[in-house]
Amino acid sequence: MAGALRLERRLGQSLAMTPQLQQAIKLLRLSSLELRAYVDRQMEENPLLEWAGPEDSAGAGAADKDGTGDADGGAAPDDAQDDLGPALHRTGPRPGVGTAGGVEETLAERKDLRRHVGEQIAVDVADAAERLICGHLIDSLDEAGWFAGDLDQIAERLGCAPARVERALARVQACDPVGVGARSLRECLALQLADRGRLDAPMERLLDNLALVARRDVAGLAARCGIDEDAVVERVRALRALDPKPGASFETAPVQTVVPDVYVRPRSDGGWAVSLNGDVLPRVLIDRRYRALVDGGADAAGTSYVRDRLQQANWLVRALDQRAATILKVATELVRRQDGFLRHGVHRLRPLTLRDVAESVALHESTVSRVTGDKYMATPRGTFELKYFFSAAIPGAGGDADHAAEAVRQRIRELIDAEPASAVLSDDRLAAVLRQSGIEIARRTIAKYRESLRIPSSFERRRAKSARI
Repeated sequence: MAGALRLERRLGQSLAMTPQLQQAIKLLRLSSLELRAYVDRQMEENPLLEWAGPEDSAGAGAADKDGTGDADGGAAPDDAQDDLGPALHRTGPRPGVGTAGGVEETLAERKDLRRHVGEQIAVDVADAAERLICGHLIDSLDEAGWFAGDLDQIAERLGCAPARVERALARVQACDPVGVGARSLRECLALQLADRGRLDAPMERLLDNLALVARRDVAGLAARCGIDEDAVVERVRALRALDPKPGASFETAPVQTVVPDVYVRPRSDGGWAVSLNGDVLPRVLIDRRYRALVDGGADAAGTSYVRDRLQQANWLVRALDQRAATILKVATELVRRQDGFLRHGVHRLRPLTLRDVAESVALHESTVSRVTGDKYMATPRGTFELKYFFSAAIPGAGGDADHAAEAVRQRIRELIDAEPASAVLSDDRLAAVLRQSGIEIARRTIAKYRESLRIPSSFERRRAKSARI
């Protein structure tokens, strides 16, 4: 019969994403600052949780202070260190070099540009009405220090003559940094040249022909400015020494310093010591007083509430321990794989994929991807995001080993930096030079890498090197 209902039995497998599993995955993705904020919220909602003090020993229920414990929170067994060989060990004490301090050391506040200029106006301008106009002009300064407002609109809003607003702008432009309050690149440069006593008639004409300056057209500038080419070269060099963004050195918000999650330091035996930054690992404990309510048989409603919060607290402690252990496991493998980079620099960076690391540490690729995002490693060569150590492979010529794409980019930069003006390297020539050094790479790949490094083409470089300005 058409449209009849049928009952069928089917067998299949699926992964149920429980809320706790989703939260555990989320914890892996969080940066150290985001994790701290998350744990703070959990502490507010769950009275069973408390911060672990320095006197609390690392173990189940607390993250290991130096971050080198195993997944259960205990110390790494000796055989776990031996398995890593002499080239790499997990260590106890966290290295002192690059140690992150408190929040006051993490955030550095620079003086605000508007406040800096406003303080000068308060001293230099006696008339209260003029100070008010200057205040409105200062509010219209952009991050570069330029005036981004409209003088006529400000005059209309304040009910004063545009000429008076223009005079107030001149007072703002007389402030430090020189060039502040400019309405265009030409005006910004002119203010700085005037301050240095260099704004003569030829320089004025030079500023009127900035397009020719950009094209390095010495002959055209000499004709427009009425001076010889040597004078043009000298004036253009003075022009290039100016600051087109005088307000850029000021910040309107705190600058946040990257705090490493992992430290790597050399060992006396020639290997590398890898440890987690204990200062960014939230360490929490479960308040035993509330646990006693469950064991002591309190009223049913109270027992149910405490048992539920106890379950959540136990999960958070385990999740934090597992997160720390996973980060350490992945970071340790990255250090083992990129030993050449740590010893010799970026030209020894090895090709590496998420799958390579995932297979070595018995994790899923997506887990490795989450662990390496927004996590940073402090090394003797600087602080890098963990994702930096992954790089595509460029085939080696003649059966040689593959090369990391980042190392190839660095080699391209070095070759271009060393090229003389008489022998600028084209992309074809760069490809040939790299093939001679054992790197098989196409011209179009050279062009792509060069553009990613913001390096001009060989034609533009040849013109710039041959120009006198």
